[in-house]
Amino acid sequence: MYAFNYHRPSSLADAARLLSNASDGKFIAGGQTLLPTLKQRLASPSDLIDLNGIAELNGIKVSGSSVTVGAATRHAAVASSAEIQKAIPTLAKLAGGIGDPQVRNMGTIGGSLANNDPAADYPAAVLGLGATVHTNKRKIAADDFFTGMFETALEDGEIITTVEFPIPKRAGYVKFPNPASRYVMVGAFVADTGTGIRVAINGAAPCVFRHKEMEAALAKSFSPDALKGIRTDAGQMNNDIHASAEYRAHLVGVMARRAVQAALG
Repeated sequence: MYAFNYHRPSSLADAARLLSNASDGKFIAGGQTLLPTLKQRLASPSDLIDLNGIAELNGIKVSGSSVTVGAATRHAAVASSAEIQKAIPTLAKLAGGIGDPQVRNMGTIGGSLANNDPAADYPAAVLGLGATVHTNKRKIAADDFFTGMFETALEDGEIITTVEFPIPKRAGYVKFPNPASRYVMVGAFVADTGTGIRVAINGAAPCVFRHKEMEAALAKSFSPDALKGIRTDAGQMNNDIHASAEYRAHLVGVMARRAVQAALG
């Protein structure tokens, strides 16, 4: 690693001030992406601002219609939360399938969303459930948050504080993981929400996206068979050593049908 200044603020205001005063500062919470990048000398920030000392970024709250998760909440805490398991069991199951125990006990939901890795799990839940991302400056709807590969609507110095998930009528998430890394090669999050059917696909393309054709089909008949015959454009899919674009396009349909079945129980 290169030398850097380390800060551990106790408030959002202090964190924002430290970043604005740094020549090239970075926020860190779980560090599941940033720390390996630093170790490989692919990044050399002047300052690291640790968000783990900010109490308001931690915790889980369930109301009558929503589940709110603090940005610094670990994946393991979401997976083991009895309240989330009751309100949105699919969200708890998704969190329990992220990486391995070490990753789940260090990684945070806010860090995952801010990084927006195409192979991350949480973006599918946020987009699939129509969640709202709260920051220290504003509220951002899920449909407006994810803008491209490793890109989001977050502005410089903006910090995710909580993520608010509406409780759906039913939901299911199924992914095809890379057998070595457990990263998502193709995943599908299907939800029957108060505002309609939502289908979010992750891993397949450069950025998580909604599959509108599948949503329209499921709105007419919420069953796996409703998705038969729906094709996904391979030209929009990722193509790498792990899977071809054509294979990923095929898996989109397979995972989506399985996600519907999971939602049906």
